[in-house]
Amino acid sequence: MILYEYPFNERVRTYLRLEHLFTRLSELVTRSDALDHHFAIQTIFEIMDVAARADMKSDVLKDIDRHRIQLNGYRGNPAISERVLDEVIGQLDASFSELSGATGKTGQSLTDNDWLMAIRSRIGIPGGTCEFDLPGYFHWQHQSASLRQADLQRWVQPLAPLAEAIMLLLKMMRDSGSPHKVVAPGGQFQQNLPQGRTYQLLRLAIDPRLGLIPEISGNRLMLSVRLLRLGVDERLHPAGEDASFELTLCS
Repeated sequence: MILYEYPFNERVRTYLRLEHLFTRLSELVTRSDALDHHFAIQTIFEIMDVAARADMKSDVLKDIDRHRIQLNGYRGNPAISERVLDEVIGQLDASFSELSGATGKTGQSLTDNDWLMAIRSRIGIPGGTCEFDLPGYFHWQHQSASLRQADLQRWVQPLAPLAEAIMLLLKMMRDSGSPHKVVAPGGQFQQNLPQGRTYQLLRLAIDPRLGLIPEISGNRLMLSVRLLRLGVDERLHPAGEDASFELTLCS
């Protein structure tokens, strides 16, 4: 199954973008090729750009605190395991402490590294990191893989508290929903969302053998899915056929 996710608000949209970047970064850092490490550095800069929003850290801390208050309200409920509850609340407490203890914006300490900032100023220019533009960076790329990985791990460290918090919040969000199978007659599906409940994320799983691509739109009142197929002209066209997929609404 191919899993598509659609955020219902800008905050979750930012969380998903950061998760995408952190996942890419963790994979690139473990590789040994200099080209992979170049893109790891580029990803670090992308994370810094996304996380630079003034209220980013505050939003994450508020979400962690909201989950802590909500989970503490389940204490004494015979249907809830106290051991599991304590474990999850402990993870939230640890994440809150780590992130709140980090001073300034995420990655702010990296801006004091003139060598990195020289790369950042050139990396957005096509071919801007050639050896004649940044000889020091070219030299670094010819160092051993272990040395480059050690440097990358050091530069990634200031980003770790935000990464862990984002991953934890998204996991809890995804766990809040239950998948159910739906049918899109003629490749179109619409559903009114129940009043009084706010959903934050839609997850859609579809069989790749169908060759269908979902176009998702939605707000707090309604969601809509239109199924498309890539044509021989390399453009997306309405599928126009009945198809089924799994839908999960997460709050």
